[in-house]
Amino acid sequence: MTDPYERSAEFIDVMMAPHWDAFGPPLTKVLQGFGPGPIVDLGAGGGLGTMVIAEALPDAEIMAVEPSPALRSVLTARMSERPGLRDRVTVLPGNLLRAALPPGVSGVVAMNVIGHLAPEERRGLWNLLVPGVRAVLNLQPPAEPVEVPTTRFADLRLGRHRYEGWGRAEPAGPDSVTWHMSYRVYEGEQLVREVTTDYAWRVLGERTLREELREHHLTLTPVGPEDLGMYVVERETHAYGS
Repeated sequence: MTDPYERSAEFIDVMMAPHWDAFGPPLTKVLQGFGPGPIVDLGAGGGLGTMVIAEALPDAEIMAVEPSPALRSVLTARMSERPGLRDRVTVLPGNLLRAALPPGVSGVVAMNVIGHLAPEERRGLWNLLVPGVRAVLNLQPPAEPVEVPTTRFADLRLGRHRYEGWGRAEPAGPDSVTWHMSYRVYEGEQLVREVTTDYAWRVLGERTLREELREHHLTLTPVGPEDLGMYVVERETHAYGS
Protein backbone atom coordinates (compact mmCIF):
# COMPACT_ATOMS: atom_id res chain seq x y z
CA MET A 1 0.00 0.00 0.00
CA THR A 2 1.29 3.43 -0.95
CA ASP A 3 2.02 5.67 2.03
CA PRO A 4 0.66 9.17 1.29
CA TYR A 5 2.84 10.55 4.09
CA GLU A 6 6.09 8.99 2.94
CA ARG A 7 7.33 12.30 1.51
CA SER A 8 5.78 14.66 4.05
CA ALA A 9 6.18 12.89 7.41
CA GLU A 10 9.00 15.15 8.58
CA PHE A 11 6.69 18.17 8.34
CA ILE A 12 3.40 16.83 9.71
CA ASP A 13 3.93 17.03 13.46
CA VAL A 14 5.71 20.36 13.50
CA MET A 15 2.90 21.90 11.46
CA MET A 16 0.08 20.17 13.36
CA ALA A 17 1.35 21.11 16.82
CA PRO A 18 -0.37 24.54 16.91
CA HIS A 19 -3.69 22.90 15.96
CA TRP A 20 -3.37 20.51 18.89
CA ASP A 21 -3.08 23.52 21.20
CA ALA A 22 -6.71 24.16 20.20
CA PHE A 23 -7.91 20.54 20.08
CA GLY A 24 -6.31 19.51 23.37
CA PRO A 25 -8.57 21.20 25.97
CA PRO A 26 -11.97 20.16 24.47
CA LEU A 27 -10.67 16.65 23.77
CA THR A 28 -9.48 16.35 27.37
CA LYS A 29 -12.92 17.39 28.60
CA VAL A 30 -14.67 14.82 26.38
CA LEU A 31 -12.34 12.04 27.49
CA GLN A 32 -13.44 12.47 31.09
CA GLY A 33 -16.71 10.81 30.07
CA PHE A 34 -15.04 7.70 28.65
CA GLY A 35 -15.10 4.40 30.50
CA PRO A 36 -12.12 2.66 32.15
CA GLY A 37 -11.27 0.28 29.29
CA PRO A 38 -8.62 0.71 26.57
CA ILE A 39 -8.81 3.79 24.33
CA VAL A 40 -8.23 3.47 20.59
CA ASP A 41 -6.36 6.38 19.00
CA LEU A 42 -7.32 5.86 15.37
CA GLY A 43 -4.92 7.42 12.88
CA ALA A 44 -2.57 8.41 15.67
CA GLY A 45 -0.03 9.98 13.31
CA GLY A 46 3.09 11.05 15.13
CA GLY A 47 1.38 10.86 18.53
CA LEU A 48 0.43 14.44 19.33
CA GLY A 49 -3.12 13.36 20.09
CA THR A 50 -1.90 10.23 21.86
CA MET A 51 -0.08 12.49 24.30
CA VAL A 52 -3.31 14.41 24.99
CA ILE A 53 -5.14 11.14 25.67
CA ALA A 54 -2.36 9.89 27.93
CA GLU A 55 -2.37 13.07 30.00
CA ALA A 56 -6.17 13.25 30.21
CA LEU A 57 -6.49 9.57 31.22
CA PRO A 58 -3.31 8.79 33.18
CA ASP A 59 -4.33 5.21 33.94
CA ALA A 60 -5.74 4.24 30.54
CA GLU A 61 -4.27 1.73 28.15
CA ILE A 62 -4.01 3.24 24.66
CA MET A 63 -4.04 1.38 21.35
CA ALA A 64 -2.48 3.77 18.82
CA VAL A 65 -3.42 2.66 15.28
CA GLU A 66 -1.41 4.22 12.44
CA PRO A 67 -1.16 2.76 8.92
CA SER A 68 1.58 5.09 7.62
CA PRO A 69 5.04 3.57 8.25
CA ALA A 70 6.59 7.04 8.07
CA LEU A 71 4.29 8.55 10.69
CA ARG A 72 4.36 5.38 12.76
CA SER A 73 8.13 5.68 13.14
CA VAL A 74 7.62 9.10 14.73
CA LEU A 75 4.83 7.74 16.91
CA THR A 76 6.86 4.77 18.13
CA ALA A 77 9.88 6.91 18.93
CA ARG A 78 7.77 9.47 20.82
CA MET A 79 6.07 6.82 22.94
CA SER A 80 9.27 4.86 23.66
CA GLU A 81 11.16 7.89 24.94
CA ARG A 82 8.58 8.49 27.67
CA PRO A 83 8.98 5.93 30.46
CA GLY A 84 5.46 6.50 31.77
CA LEU A 85 3.95 5.48 28.42
CA ARG A 86 6.03 2.45 27.48
CA ASP A 87 3.79 0.08 29.42
CA ARG A 88 0.44 1.47 28.38
CA VAL A 89 0.68 2.60 24.72
CA THR A 90 0.65 -0.11 22.07
CA VAL A 91 1.42 0.98 18.51
CA LEU A 92 -0.51 -0.97 15.87
CA PRO A 93 0.12 -0.93 12.10
CA GLY A 94 -2.57 -1.18 9.48
CA ASN A 95 -6.09 0.19 9.50
CA LEU A 96 -8.97 -0.25 11.92
CA LEU A 97 -10.34 -3.37 10.22
CA ARG A 98 -7.02 -5.19 10.61
CA ALA A 99 -6.03 -3.87 14.03
CA ALA A 100 -5.82 -6.46 16.82
CA LEU A 101 -7.81 -4.60 19.45
CA PRO A 102 -8.25 -5.97 22.97
CA PRO A 103 -11.69 -6.68 24.42
CA GLY A 104 -13.44 -4.04 26.49
CA VAL A 105 -12.53 -0.96 24.43
CA SER A 106 -14.19 2.03 26.10
CA GLY A 107 -13.70 4.72 23.48
CA VAL A 108 -12.22 5.78 20.17
CA VAL A 109 -10.43 9.02 19.32
CA ALA A 110 -10.51 9.69 15.57
CA MET A 111 -9.13 13.20 15.19
CA ASN A 112 -8.07 14.51 11.76
CA VAL A 113 -8.67 11.10 10.23
CA ILE A 114 -12.30 10.55 9.18
CA GLY A 115 -11.62 11.60 5.57
CA HIS A 116 -9.02 8.88 5.24
CA LEU A 117 -11.53 6.14 6.05
CA ALA A 118 -13.23 4.18 3.29
CA PRO A 119 -16.95 3.48 3.84
CA GLU A 120 -16.23 -0.04 5.09
CA GLU A 121 -13.70 1.35 7.58
CA ARG A 122 -16.28 3.83 8.85
CA ARG A 123 -18.72 0.95 9.31
CA GLY A 124 -16.04 -0.86 11.29
CA LEU A 125 -15.71 2.20 13.52
CA TRP A 126 -19.47 2.50 14.05
CA ASN A 127 -19.70 -1.20 14.88
CA LEU A 128 -17.21 -0.68 17.70
CA LEU A 129 -19.59 1.74 19.38
CA VAL A 130 -21.69 -0.67 21.39
CA PRO A 131 -23.61 0.80 24.35
CA GLY A 132 -21.20 2.60 26.67
CA VAL A 133 -18.48 3.07 24.03
CA ARG A 134 -18.10 6.55 22.56
CA ALA A 135 -16.04 8.10 19.78
CA VAL A 136 -14.81 11.65 19.39
CA LEU A 137 -13.94 12.94 15.93
CA ASN A 138 -13.71 16.12 13.92
CA LEU A 139 -14.92 17.06 10.47
CA GLN A 140 -12.61 19.06 8.23
CA PRO A 141 -13.63 21.17 5.25
CA PRO A 142 -14.62 20.92 2.52
CA ALA A 143 -17.93 19.20 3.28
CA GLU A 144 -18.57 18.65 -0.45
CA PRO A 145 -16.31 17.78 -3.41
CA VAL A 146 -15.48 21.35 -4.41
CA GLU A 147 -12.30 23.12 -5.42
CA VAL A 148 -10.30 24.71 -2.61
CA PRO A 149 -7.87 27.42 -3.75
CA THR A 150 -4.22 27.36 -2.74
CA THR A 151 -3.99 28.30 0.94
CA ARG A 152 -1.11 28.59 3.38
CA PHE A 153 -1.97 26.57 6.49
CA ALA A 154 1.34 26.69 8.36
CA ASP A 155 4.16 29.18 8.81
CA LEU A 156 6.72 28.54 11.55
CA ARG A 157 10.40 28.75 12.35
CA LEU A 158 12.84 26.08 13.45
CA GLY A 159 16.44 27.16 13.92
CA ARG A 160 17.61 29.08 10.85
CA HIS A 161 14.79 27.75 8.72
CA ARG A 162 11.24 28.89 8.17
CA TYR A 163 8.68 26.27 7.19
CA GLU A 164 5.54 26.89 5.16
CA GLY A 165 2.73 24.45 4.40
CA TRP A 166 0.46 25.05 1.41
CA GLY A 167 -2.48 23.06 0.08
CA ARG A 168 -5.20 23.10 -2.54
CA ALA A 169 -7.95 20.61 -3.32
CA GLU A 170 -9.85 19.59 -6.42
CA PRO A 171 -12.90 17.34 -6.81
CA ALA A 172 -12.06 13.68 -7.42
CA GLY A 173 -15.51 12.07 -7.48
CA PRO A 174 -18.95 12.38 -5.90
CA ASP A 175 -17.62 12.11 -2.34
CA SER A 176 -13.92 12.90 -2.46
CA VAL A 177 -11.24 15.46 -3.26
CA THR A 178 -7.55 15.24 -3.96
CA TRP A 179 -5.35 17.47 -1.83
CA HIS A 180 -2.18 18.77 -3.47
CA MET A 181 0.27 19.68 -0.71
CA SER A 182 3.49 21.66 -0.79
CA TYR A 183 5.98 21.94 2.08
CA ARG A 184 8.58 24.67 1.68
CA VAL A 185 11.73 25.37 3.66
CA TYR A 186 13.29 28.84 3.57
CA GLU A 187 16.57 30.20 4.87
CA GLY A 188 16.01 33.90 5.03
CA GLU A 189 14.10 34.69 1.85
CA GLN A 190 15.67 31.86 -0.14
CA LEU A 191 13.69 28.72 -0.83
CA VAL A 192 16.12 25.89 -0.07
CA ARG A 193 13.78 22.92 -0.36
CA GLU A 194 10.26 22.03 -1.44
CA VAL A 195 8.44 18.73 -1.02
CA THR A 196 5.13 18.06 -2.78
CA THR A 197 2.67 15.22 -2.36
CA ASP A 198 -0.98 14.40 -3.02
CA TYR A 199 -3.51 12.48 -1.00
CA ALA A 200 -7.12 11.46 -1.36
CA TRP A 201 -9.71 12.69 1.13
CA ARG A 202 -13.35 11.60 1.46
CA VAL A 203 -15.47 14.66 2.12
CA LEU A 204 -18.04 14.41 4.87
CA GLY A 205 -20.30 17.13 6.22
CA GLU A 206 -22.34 17.13 9.41
CA ARG A 207 -25.65 16.42 7.70
CA THR A 208 -24.29 13.50 5.68
CA LEU A 209 -22.54 12.03 8.69
CA ARG A 210 -25.65 12.38 10.84
CA GLU A 211 -27.71 10.51 8.22
CA GLU A 212 -25.10 7.75 8.02
CA LEU A 213 -24.99 7.39 11.79
CA ARG A 214 -28.76 7.22 12.04
CA GLU A 215 -28.67 4.01 9.98
CA HIS A 216 -26.40 2.56 12.68
CA HIS A 217 -28.56 3.87 15.55
CA LEU A 218 -25.86 6.33 16.56
CA THR A 219 -26.13 9.99 17.57
CA LEU A 220 -23.86 12.92 16.74
CA THR A 221 -23.35 15.66 19.34
CA PRO A 222 -21.21 18.79 18.77
CA VAL A 223 -18.59 19.47 21.45
CA GLY A 224 -16.05 22.20 22.00
CA PRO A 225 -15.70 25.44 20.01
CA GLU A 226 -17.79 25.38 16.84
CA ASP A 227 -14.86 26.24 14.56
CA LEU A 228 -13.05 23.01 15.54
CA GLY A 229 -15.84 20.82 14.14
CA MET A 230 -15.61 18.28 16.97
CA TYR A 231 -18.33 15.74 17.74
CA VAL A 232 -19.09 12.83 20.04
CA VAL A 233 -20.65 9.73 18.50
CA GLU A 234 -22.46 7.21 20.68
CA ARG A 235 -25.21 4.61 20.63
CA GLU A 236 -28.85 5.64 20.85
CA THR A 237 -29.99 4.26 24.18
CA HIS A 238 -33.55 3.64 23.00
CA ALA A 239 -32.18 1.42 20.21
CA TYR A 240 -31.61 -1.17 22.94
CA GLY A 241 -34.76 -0.50 24.84
CA SER A 242 -33.07 1.30 27.71
